[in-house]
Amino acid sequence: MSDNQPADADGGATAPSPPDEPTGDERFRPSTCLPDWGDAELPEPKRLGLKNLAGFIGPGIVMCGVQLAGGEWLLGAEITAKYGGSLMWIAGVAIIGQVFYNIECGRYAMYCGEPVFTGFMRARPGPTFWISVLILLSIGAFIPALSTTAATVIAALYLDRPPGPEDRVLVNTLGYLLLGGVTLPILVGGKIYNTMQWVMTTKIVVVLGFCVVVGVTMVSADKWGDVFGGFFKIGNIPIVAAEDTNANGKLDPGETDFDKDGHADIVEPYKLDSEGNIESFDDVDKDGHWDGESIGNLFFDDDGDGGWPLIFLGQIALLGAFAGYAGGGGLGNSTYSNYVRDKGWGVGSQVGAIPSAIGGRDVTLSHVGKVFALTPENMRRWKGWWKYIITDQVLIWGPGCVMGMALPALLSIQFAEFSPMFGDPDRPDYGQAIITADGMRHAPGLSAGTQKLMWVGTLIIGLLVLLPSQMSIVEHFSRRWTDVIWSGVRRVREGMQPDEVRKIYYSILVLYVAWTFFGAFLFQTYGQPKLMVLVVANFNNLGLGFTAFFVLRNNLVYLPPALRPGWVARLGIGFCGIFYLGFAGLVFYQKQLPLLLGLLNGEG
Repeated sequence: MSDNQPADADGGATAPSPPDEPTGDERFRPSTCLPDWGDAELPEPKRLGLKNLAGFIGPGIVMCGVQLAGGEWLLGAEITAKYGGSLMWIAGVAIIGQVFYNIECGRYAMYCGEPVFTGFMRARPGPTFWISVLILLSIGAFIPALSTTAATVIAALYLDRPPGPEDRVLVNTLGYLLLGGVTLPILVGGKIYNTMQWVMTTKIVVVLGFCVVVGVTMVSADKWGDVFGGFFKIGNIPIVAAEDTNANGKLDPGETDFDKDGHADIVEPYKLDSEGNIESFDDVDKDGHWDGESIGNLFFDDDGDGGWPLIFLGQIALLGAFAGYAGGGGLGNSTYSNYVRDKGWGVGSQVGAIPSAIGGRDVTLSHVGKVFALTPENMRRWKGWWKYIITDQVLIWGPGCVMGMALPALLSIQFAEFSPMFGDPDRPDYGQAIITADGMRHAPGLSAGTQKLMWVGTLIIGLLVLLPSQMSIVEHFSRRWTDVIWSGVRRVREGMQPDEVRKIYYSILVLYVAWTFFGAFLFQTYGQPKLMVLVVANFNNLGLGFTAFFVLRNNLVYLPPALRPGWVARLGIGFCGIFYLGFAGLVFYQKQLPLLLGLLNGEG
């Protein structure tokens, strides 16, 4: 960077804009709020194929393992066990949108070796402003939902039964221990990425292997059809409707026993609170549950008079959480660009990586990225690297996430209803992570020995689902903000050497873990674990929706025209942004806005 370039308010520098179409050895360097990119040569990619199987083990494996089955394990008894596979289309649509998001994150990182969070710092009005915005979008990461829920699983293993209200101290204490324990693997491995890849690959193999074996041997064929058919039932949502559609008092062919109680239920008179939840109802059949919820389709069903079916908005936060936990979700998806860099794809191999505390002394990281000239040779190499991104997302991450939602759903649908906690409004709120395992413990047709084996085995798998995912949340948060500070803060750029990035990373990690202890205390004392899950997921929707448009904007401005996304990619990531912002808006309108209005009016 030359001395006569003007500095922006955040200590960066703006560079003169070159012609839009660089030729020969020219490099595309648009004007930004950070220093210029350096120069690099795009390395030759190895050819993908049987001789390079390691090439398929990339960032997609890590990202798939991060949230593999997390949403289904947390929400399975609330979604699939209750609604069957009817709402799986929400997860499918969410994953498709995230594929486009991840591809565009990978495009940016592969071109310049920077993660997209660093790219956000380049946009006007500068790093200070965007750091403030991104902190607000990261609120969900400050809530340790997964480790707190995993504590319930360990407590169940220790007690050999589902923990009850009297065991809350045990569950909370285990939650604190797990918050510290999940950070230990991040300390070793040379590059932190290598540790994450090993942990997440193990998780994928073991968890999906367990689900496949149980699914094939213990789940009926109609349940398989229900789950995988649900991915194509676009428009299915919870509605208010009677099971006894012709009011003859019995279940006739074509009428669905939604709550599986063997009775043809009517819509019992009810009253909603300000958030759209059932506040009170007339229990006509004296079963202790409100009857009136069902499943309908926005496009094919009506209210009997040709109008739209009456949507049950009381479940909108739950549906938003289901979408938020499908695939990666939230700002965690942006970390795909970090892993592309640390894996060494494209220019990433010329920039460096974040080293671990033990064994990573020779690993360094440049403060800013590097770019290559658009020569014919580099364009040929770019096409080879681009195959890595597409293969990673379309053939590995996307299908892996679908299986990660569908296979655990099979277990929920088959077994959750046998648990005494299923449908019990008075069950401990933190019991949601163990309902499927408890259902196996009570499943008819299984011997006592098999029930015991499946109870313990499913709890252990639950730990393997939840704990690595909580570890990844700690790692993702520390990684994102390390890159922001490493590149976006002038004092750090100019005062710290490339081998000192670990100091930033582990300082953030220690502070973050300390905060999660405090956050866990707040929610365990004044809130509920399920509330933690719903809050995290719906904040994820806001963050993912907003940054989808930000990533698209940066790729259309900072990348040379020849490497910018085409119209299919633009429409795909645009759809991702609309989908998640739409869910976030609905949840805010239905849940948060009434609370805010009540506070402003002096209510509660």
